[in-house]
Amino acid sequence: MTTTATLVLLRHGQSTWNLENLFTGWYDADLTEQGRTEASAAGGAMADAGVAPTILHTSLQTRAIRTANLALDAMDRLWVPVRRSWRLNERHYGALQGMDKKQTTETYGAEQVFEWRRSYDVPPPPLDPDDERHPRFDERYAGLPADVLPASECLADVVVRMLPWWYDAIVPDLRAGHTVLVVAHGNSLRALIKHLDGISDTDIADVNLPTGVPMRYELGPDMRPAAAVPLESRYLGDAEAARAAAEAVARQAG
Repeated sequence: MTTTATLVLLRHGQSTWNLENLFTGWYDADLTEQGRTEASAAGGAMADAGVAPTILHTSLQTRAIRTANLALDAMDRLWVPVRRSWRLNERHYGALQGMDKKQTTETYGAEQVFEWRRSYDVPPPPLDPDDERHPRFDERYAGLPADVLPASECLADVVVRMLPWWYDAIVPDLRAGHTVLVVAHGNSLRALIKHLDGISDTDIADVNLPTGVPMRYELGPDMRPAAAVPLESRYLGDAEAARAAAEAVARQAG
């Protein structure tokens, strides 16, 4: 009998900057009331599906941490051990951080903004090192070497920084028999999904993750999906609502 490991991926609930349609990146936006509701509902969806996380991994960003807490609270599982890493942070949007997505499209054109948002290897313009938005001014990253702090990232950059955490922290927990819940962000989770499902550099542009909807993977001994299924089939809860929410994410830039 083939042993499988259960991995659940959850993008944080709607944040204040999601609501305002701003490029968020490493800005530490909190959840909206809707986001809190989504987070609690995600816990309910996991419970209804019989998924009981035994360990949690999150980024260092408040919206992911709060989502995880609300989801676990809904399952009465706030006690599970927690591991956090900057490697699960959202993609850094560089100089776009804080800009309105539709206005950015009107200024630079849809083709350029799509390339910045969705191309695999083209990052947005970087932040100046003296820009107050640069992560070197955030105390939670004070212990990191300066040369690992991004001033801008494309998705390829996120894959490179995320995979060490996958191999060195998440995979050992899965091999130890844990049901692992990873609560992170649209792009750090897209990076992991790209790796797990072997999605091409081109096709990953069309993967959009809704906020607050858990996604379950059953992984084989090689830590790859035990069965090839459509991405939308992995959602827990109302699959149609999840698809509609993912389509809304795709429309954010106008």
